[in-house]
Amino acid sequence: MTTNSTTSATGFTERLRSGRQTIGYWVVCDNPVATERIAMSGYDYVCLDAQHGLIEYRGLLAGITAIDAAGTGTAALVRVQANDRFWIAQALDAGARGVIVPMVDTAAEAEAAVAACRFPPVGHRSNGALRAGLRIGPSPAGANAEIACVVMIETVSGLRNAAEIASVPGVDAIYIGPSDLRLALGGTTPTDPAVDAEFDDALRTVLKAAEAAGKAVGIHCPDGVTAARRLAEGFNYVGIANDLVHLEQAVKSHLAQVPDESD
Repeated sequence: MTTNSTTSATGFTERLRSGRQTIGYWVVCDNPVATERIAMSGYDYVCLDAQHGLIEYRGLLAGITAIDAAGTGTAALVRVQANDRFWIAQALDAGARGVIVPMVDTAAEAEAAVAACRFPPVGHRSNGALRAGLRIGPSPAGANAEIACVVMIETVSGLRNAAEIASVPGVDAIYIGPSDLRLALGGTTPTDPAVDAEFDDALRTVLKAAEAAGKAVGIHCPDGVTAARRLAEGFNYVGIANDLVHLEQAVKSHLAQVPDESD
């Protein structure tokens, strides 16, 4: 984890590509001050969730700025709204070190995500990154090398095409969305234990595909205990819970310690 100045956001993508253990946190609330505090806690990256989170563009820009301002070397990532060149370019122009692209079902969709992340001649990202030019540098080739393109496998189609998706040049890492994947496998809830066997088989399929392609593979986790278990199972990186969940857990735990005299 990022615990001192020897690790920097500049080297984040290299760390991810190399398969070194990488620990991340998930932010869904538009609260830059809290995001800055989280970025000072020792995570390798903090991901701002623009897909399901409560954050619009100004919030993303403020959140990325807050992560950078923490000065700990924590990298700012964005889970974009969709696999669309506009949303990907907007997040990267704001200074994100990488994007996590949801619902990638095929190799062609993975190729589209990669192209949206890279300047020509590698891709078709438009030049004009006002803030990213200051944080990552004005060189298109340098930005291409430093930006992380992470694609999510979280559907039956994505699982079926995992090997082809992982093999796409320019895909830096695979990320598993466990809630959607479990639902796709027939679960009635995002945590339905009735499909545990199918879910575990799916994880092994993605791990095998990523390993064969030489790509890092990560998974979202509800807590640190689960994150440690997933790393022991062979995952290279993990994202842990989110700020809204932890806020709720904290306030409930404090309230539970106070005697209830209402009865």
